[in-house]
Amino acid sequence: MAKKRKRKYSRGSGREVESEMRRYKRGTARSGKRGRGGKVKSRKQAIAIGLSKARKKGKRVPPREK
Repeated sequence: MAKKRKRKYSRGSGREVESEMRRYKRGTARSGKRGRGGKVKSRKQAIAIGLSKARKKGKRVPPREK
């Protein structure tokens, strides 16, 4: 029997990215602390912000690449 693979990203982190993408599509997503960095201009940026928020909440997300 095949061994079950462990998820790389938790379901909760996926939801976090989903909600950030929704904000991006509506045009309300902002970057930086308390939204001082301005409007999010790309999908990649929105995904990165969602993953960052998930990490802060302690969800299972691989460490950030530098």
